[in-house]
Parts: sequence; C-alpha cells; structure tokens
Amino acid sequence: MTAPHRREFLKGLVSSGVAAAAASWNLTGVRSGHGAEPAGGADEIPVPLPRVARFERLAYGMFIHWGLYSQLGRGEWVMNREKIAKSDYQKLRDTFTAEKFDGRRLAGIARQAGMKYITLTSRHHDGFSLYDTRGLSDHDVMHTPARRDLIADFTAGCRAEGIVPFLYHTTLDWWQDSFHQDFAAYLDYLHKSIEILCTQYGPIGGFWFDGNWSKKDADWQEDRMYAIIRRHQPEAIIVNNTGLHERGRLGHPEIDSVTFEQGRPTPMDRRGLPKYVAAEMCQTMNRHWGIGVNDFAYMAPPQIIENLCACRKVGANYLLNVGPTAAGEIPDYESAALRRSGDWVRMHADAIYDGKPAGIEAPGDDFGLDADGRLYLLVHHLGVRGDANVTVGPTGAGPRTFTGVRQKVSKAEWLDNGEALKFEQDLPAGKLTVHCTGFPYGTNTVVRVVKLS
Repeated sequence: MTAPHRREFLKGLVSSGVAAAAASWNLTGVRSGHGAEPAGGADEIPVPLPRVARFERLAYGMFIHWGLYSQLGRGEWVMNREKIAKSDYQKLRDTFTAEKFDGRRLAGIARQAGMKYITLTSRHHDGFSLYDTRGLSDHDVMHTPARRDLIADFTAGCRAEGIVPFLYHTTLDWWQDSFHQDFAAYLDYLHKSIEILCTQYGPIGGFWFDGNWSKKDADWQEDRMYAIIRRHQPEAIIVNNTGLHERGRLGHPEIDSVTFEQGRPTPMDRRGLPKYVAAEMCQTMNRHWGIGVNDFAYMAPPQIIENLCACRKVGANYLLNVGPTAAGEIPDYESAALRRSGDWVRMHADAIYDGKPAGIEAPGDDFGLDADGRLYLLVHHLGVRGDANVTVGPTGAGPRTFTGVRQKVSKAEWLDNGEALKFEQDLPAGKLTVHCTGFPYGTNTVVRVVKLS
C-alpha cells in the first residue's frame, strides 16, 4: 500500500460524510466496539479484528458468477456489450430453470478443492437477483420457472459442507431506471435489498460489493449501507471491489479487505493505519467471469497452485472464479481442475491456511511462511530427476538461499516425502541455504515445500 493510498484512507475517516463514521474511531486509530487492539505509533501495524484474522485463515475461496446471462454463454457483461434491450433480455427469465443448481453440490466441490468459502453473485450488473426480493422487483428468481430462492439453497448447502457463504452484490445496475434517473431512490432500493440478504439467510461470512467505480463522483452513501450490515451481521467481512485499475486501493473505513482483480497482489503496507485491512485477489479461470462457451483459454492446476502461493506470499486470500452452466452446475473441466489443485492444497494445508509472511525472502519466486512458529519454505521451478533416457529438462536442483530466518534450524525436509535436505545456516545474518533436490521421477508438485524443524 503506497503512502498516497494510506493518506487517502486516513482522510476518508473525516470526509466520508457521516460524523459517526469518524467519531467512533479513537485517537489510537482503532474503531471502538469492534474488538481490535489499539495501533501503536505511526510505524506500527494494527492487530487484525477477530473477523479479519478468521478471514485471512480461510485463505482460498471460490467465486461464482451465475445468472440470466449464463444462458447466452458469452460472459456476464453480454447485456451491456451487445446492447440487448430490456424487453429482449427479460425473455431470459422465461427459460431460467436452475434445474442443476445445488448449493450443497457446489460447496462440496469447493471443499474438495481446498476452498474454505464461496462468494456467489446474489445480484450482478444486469440487476437479476438469485434471491426472493420480497416485492422490491419482479426481476428475480421467483419470477422464473425455477421459483425457488437460490440464496437460501446456497447458504444451507455451504453450511452443510462446512463452507463459509459470502454474497456478492452489485451496486451498479443496468436494469433499474432509477440508477440513472433518481439515484437517491435507487440507493433506497439497493439498501433494502442488502437488508434482505442480512436478515433472511442466517450468518453470512461477508458481503462483496462491486460497481462503485461506475459513478466515481457519486455519493454512494456507504456509511448507510455498511451500517445495515453491521447492525444485522456484525461479524461479516465487508469488501467493495475497486476494480482492475485500482488494485489494492483503500476505501471506506468500514472495509475489511482490499481487492486485487485479475492481478497478483502486492505487499500491503499497514504501518500507521487505523485498522488492519486484509487483501484478496479475485481471478477468473478463463477470460470471463460468467461462462463463455467459446472460451478455451482455461488455467490448469499448475497456474492455480502458483497463483495461490503468490497470494499467500503476501498474506492475501485467493478467490478463484468459476462460471456455471445455464442450468447451474460447474463445467466438468473447471470442476476437475479445482479438485486436482485441491489435492495439492491438502498436502500443504498447514502452510497454506495458517502460514503468514514472516520476512523470509529469496531470489525469484521462492519465499517462506510462518505458521504459528512452524516455518515453511516454498520452492518454485524445480524439475524432475531420473534416468537420462526418459527425463526431460533440468532438475532445478541446487542451493536455494533464504534470508530472514531468525530461528535456529535443526532439520530441513521436503514436506511431501520427508526426504532430509542438506543446509547451512548463518543465524546472526538470518541466512539459510537449503540444497534442494529435484522431484523424484513420477512426481511434480509444481511448488515444493520445505519443512523446517
């Protein structure tokens, strides 16, 4: 986080438009009544609120973009990009059956993928709601052949599988005329919608907003909207996406996590902030958020694993998107790739979920994590060792030097097979050199993890 961003955040405490939003911050810069430890001086990092600490340990989540647009299979912006008239777009409601949408099945896939939470689009920019808007609009799932509240199905399914449900909700709306004609009336509609989500579906892990970037100079009345959430869901994480061009930017003081859309996160500079703010990277598996039936540019498990590691390197969560089919199920390839990546996550669960940046650095992509006193080194770009007649490419074997290792090391071993590794340590200098071996033939975990004892 850059110094200008930090200044903007601090300035927001007194310029957000509602005195209470600033007055409830004490002189140490910690919001009163929310369980945080006071931040110290200007260079000290505040202690995370309990909900933020829990969020960071979730580590890895599934993003789901699904709605009316999924029937067209040309991405979630199809209404806007192809200038489809509302009268024509409305006809998609007549064929929206959600016949294969099963919240528990979705949550089961997420669990097998090693994901701890799911963020589902309860309403996207086309204004269509996957929940019963209770008379606010007829542009919802209850006015389709599905005729069932899919958010109720989703939240129940998540809880049955031990997955934390998060809800995405657009703030931008192409459907509501009031968005352009009477913004105050539109915000009333938006806030009533959020109150439904806060009160009808039990505890929600977080709310993920998107669209404020569409009216940069508008008064979005964020104080009012976030107050609704804090009143009904005080432990929910609040996110408001700053978009492709403002990755990592701080916003309203109530925000719990910044976003990095479609780009690897950079380290957060939290020194002197009034509260600890988490970070999350959201990314598509292909080139669309909603399903693109003619998009073949999908990521594979190696890219997923490397991106997850890049997020955890800087302490950020990884929110990986899937676009279900028109009927509401995750396509076979995406499901298989997620499950296979999940095998890797389970092998390295301690490091991935509990590991935090600890100042352990190395040249290139290698780095170290501290999981409550247990140290792990994540090693990239290794090759396979084996018979020269069948082994392709270099092994990548050799010394890898890490700095910032302040604990005395008695043993270094590969986490996957327990193979002991030679190492030298210069403890006063905080330097550790581990002699890494290549993967045994028939093995390649993409990113290999050294466990230090």
